[in-house]
Amino acid sequence: MSNAPIIEEINVWTTPLYVTQMPDHDFLKDALLAAIYEQKAAQTTAIESRIAPKAKHALHESTLDFLDLADANIMEAKRTLEELILEIAASVNQAFWPEDMEADAHIIESWYHVTQKGGYHDAHSHPNCSWCGIYYLEPGDAATEGNGGLNRFYDPRVNAEHYADPGTAYLGGHGVWDFVPTEGQIVIFPSYLKHSALPYFGEKDRVVIAFNSIIEAY
Repeated sequence: MSNAPIIEEINVWTTPLYVTQMPDHDFLKDALLAAIYEQKAAQTTAIESRIAPKAKHALHESTLDFLDLADANIMEAKRTLEELILEIAASVNQAFWPEDMEADAHIIESWYHVTQKGGYHDAHSHPNCSWCGIYYLEPGDAATEGNGGLNRFYDPRVNAEHYADPGTAYLGGHGVWDFVPTEGQIVIFPSYLKHSALPYFGEKDRVVIAFNSIIEAY
């Protein structure tokens, strides 16, 4: 009879990210692109939000209320995104919410990025919200090898790489996860997760709608 001890594995402090496809993307895409390019043409500066302009290069960014525009297609996109956020938040928090709790998801900030060749956005995170997301309306040539334009997510365990030997190989070596976008995809992630848009070298514009959200209970 073996006297080997029973070793229990306990995984803690995981970081959930969710990837899905935008419902009705084929129907919404052209109208959303038209609204973005109409607003982009009216911009008086590349970074209309005035937030961290030195962290952004060769891209146009709107003010932080794009999904609040009074346009039927934009309103439909916002409604759908809020439904997806709520579904994710309810799922991941199910064990922590009271049984009779009701909740709503509210997108409190939203903006577009139109990124040209050579454009990028340095690493950052989003305060004052709980869930963030990126809707890849037109990823351009990002899915083609060598064209960049990927979103890079960084290991939130800040001390994970302070020492490396064969015992730390499971950490992944570089502490990053690169997401290769395809048209119509949405990635939703916790607001504390640091991320960046890597330099983009495609010829077509890379167009995304990004958003920050909160969950309210009642």
